[in-house]
Amino acid sequence: MEHVLQTLYKQKRTELKSQLGLANIHQVPQLQKIVVNCSIGSQGERKQAIEDAVNEVTLITGQKPVITKSKKAIANFKLRQGENVGVKVTLRGGKMYDFMMRLVRTAIPRIRDFRGVAPRAFDGRGNYTLGVSEQSIFPEIELDKIKRPLGFDITFVTSTNNDDHAREMLRALGMPFRTRTAQKKEEGAEAAAA
Repeated sequence: MEHVLQTLYKQKRTELKSQLGLANIHQVPQLQKIVVNCSIGSQGERKQAIEDAVNEVTLITGQKPVITKSKKAIANFKLRQGENVGVKVTLRGGKMYDFMMRLVRTAIPRIRDFRGVAPRAFDGRGNYTLGVSEQSIFPEIELDKIKRPLGFDITFVTSTNNDDHAREMLRALGMPFRTRTAQKKEEGAEAAAA
């Protein structure tokens, strides 16, 4: 069964092809996978923090994450090589589209004073990373059961190397990018505060 966002993407492909000036429909960028990465940082009870992160990321994404380990020892952070430092999930297919739909339509609008996501957080190769500071924006998480705040990096991996093409594809899928006027107001407020 095809997901709603997948159907929407197929409907918008020809529109994106002409908008981006592409010669072939197969050149239109596609969403390949979404990677959700959660680091526990320097928590005192590392084992319990990893268990909490596994449980909450499983609730949010609908898929059990893998535990990431440190590649080298860092004495300043009291970190040994091979120690658990976070969790990571790679979503593809139906679960990917389901997660994106819940993120865009339910979780992101719950952010206080939300004006849109930053349109410049691309890596130069067509991939977009969105930082989420707390898991409480996801409706699957019960607020009274949160033991510690967890931040996430959500990376949208696309099939293109062009950031502008990837931005238009994500916008067609419903990603609420900040408009230029809102961005200028925010930059003006930051300049006035400094």
